[in-house]
Amino acid sequence: MSPTFAALAVRNYRLYIVGQVLSNTGTWMQRVAQDWLVLGLTGGSGVALGITTGLQFLPFLLFSLWGGTLADRLRRRRLLVATQAAMGVLAVALGVLTLTGTVTVGLVYAFAFLLGVAAAVDNPARQAFVGEMVPRETLPNAVALNSASFNLGRIVGPALAGLLIAGIGTGAVFIVNGLSYAVAIAALVLMRPGELVAPVVRRAAEQVRLVDGLRYVRSRWQLVLVLVIVFAVGTFGFNFALTLALMAQGEFGVGAAAFGLLSTALAVGALGGSLLAARRRFVPLRLVVLSAIGFGLVTIAVGTMPTFVAMLVSLPVVGAAALTFSNAAQSYLQLESSERMRGRVMGVYTLVFFGGTPLGAPTIGWLADQAGPRWGLWAGGAAVVLITVLATLLLNPRRRSAAALPPALSGQADGPASTRRTTSVPAASGAAATATGTPQSC
Repeated sequence: MSPTFAALAVRNYRLYIVGQVLSNTGTWMQRVAQDWLVLGLTGGSGVALGITTGLQFLPFLLFSLWGGTLADRLRRRRLLVATQAAMGVLAVALGVLTLTGTVTVGLVYAFAFLLGVAAAVDNPARQAFVGEMVPRETLPNAVALNSASFNLGRIVGPALAGLLIAGIGTGAVFIVNGLSYAVAIAALVLMRPGELVAPVVRRAAEQVRLVDGLRYVRSRWQLVLVLVIVFAVGTFGFNFALTLALMAQGEFGVGAAAFGLLSTALAVGALGGSLLAARRRFVPLRLVVLSAIGFGLVTIAVGTMPTFVAMLVSLPVVGAAALTFSNAAQSYLQLESSERMRGRVMGVYTLVFFGGTPLGAPTIGWLADQAGPRWGLWAGGAAVVLITVLATLLLNPRRRSAAALPPALSGQADGPASTRRTTSVPAASGAAATATGTPQSC
């Protein structure tokens, strides 16, 4: 089998990815339909739309760490069945309320928040579960294929939603999304537990504490460095729904259809970046650092594009750079985390990746209002580069006193922990073959 699709050789993972493709497509359909419903109920209120989005992100701040703890405490496959079922029931219920004409803006707010709660628990468990399905040497490939499935849904879902909303209405879109979760649940149920690489056994609450996970992360400077960079990228870099809308309307004077083209170009690049990353067999720390810097630089560059067409052509590069970083960061965190702590580590990842959005988006939006739309891209990219470089210089204990570039930038070997592990050597080595499995995320 081609190295790009190596993880598909594992039966359990094949089932999983089919369910995720359909579920991701349905999720993107619901996002579009939900926004359309809110605009229809409020007469086009942007404030109401912002509140809905904020309520979906708020649970990541409140419950991601708790969700990661549950992922280490419970059997992850069963936990995922529960979270997917909860999201499916919520989608169907919202669809029924919409079809019967009883839905209100307040109810949409409530459903957005509840869906966010389920997602905050689902996300760390889903990321960590991948390591139970595939062997360690296949983990980076599985991470990349998960990202590819997410971006495939991002491309197909909104287009299908537009057709369905026009043909049968928003309520039906919610029902379709609810049914897509049934496929994901069926895939989880059909898996063979005996073929899991490193299944998590249910443990008592006193054995799996949230505070132990935080201490584990704090004691490993490599994990702290990657999480700081993830925070920078998630907070200041991944605001394309905002920055591209501002560029389309404020800088180029084009409408919603043209804005949709920009979003599609970004998603196509992200899909391509995911497939390229799928061929990678190991993930050194320097790749995480350099890919973050590269993403920041191309974001700045795309902000200088003089015309709409020039930006449209350049956005796939930004999408590819974004997914190169995202895949590298997720793979590194999972490969460098012990199996018993992986859920909690990915809970922290989920928190820092999504938790900064309420801070970053308004800041970037305010700057764009004050100085012009291009400054949203320039400032976001510059913040990513600056924070990444400073964090790399300050957090590497071997380089702080010398005030020199750390191994991640100088090309030297990673720190002692990474040297002992397998993230900077081919994953097919003997050390990798004897290690326990590792997980992933979208």
